[in-house]
Amino acid sequence: MNKKSAGLMFCFATGIVWGALIGSALTTVLVSYRVDLFYEKIAYQESIIADCEEKLMKLEKSINNSNIVLKDIEIIIEADEEQINSINNIEIEKAIKEKFNSSLGKEVKNLDAEILMQVVDKRILKFDEAEYKIDVRKLVLSDKLKIWVGITVMEIESRE
Repeated sequence: MNKKSAGLMFCFATGIVWGALIGSALTTVLVSYRVDLFYEKIAYQESIIADCEEKLMKLEKSINNSNIVLKDIEIIIEADEEQINSINNIEIEKAIKEKFNSSLGKEVKNLDAEILMQVVDKRILKFDEAEYKIDVRKLVLSDKLKIWVGITVMEIESRE
């Protein structure tokens, strides 16, 4: 009986070892297949990005340098950190940039700074439970549109 139980234990242990080996081999094969697919996707997307960057470089070189084009928008928010949290700060900046996205790529000489200022000046934005009033303090227009805005909290509604 002792030899029989030892033989059964040996058979059970070898079964576990073989099962673990076969299971890990199958897992390795499946995971490596998925990793290879992801590497192919990454390489494909990197090639697309490289092509787009090359086209962009050529287009920028072909643009007449005498005409300055609006390439970027930068929003500088001047507000109390206590009143406006960082998430609302990001949302406000995103909302202001959306107002100027149609101006990107246009020649600076065709843009009117006063009209650009009036697009967001005295505008009220509502996020979460608060309303924010935007006051444009300064605007600089070159190949990069820089806008300094002041934010004041108008009203906080309570949900009860």
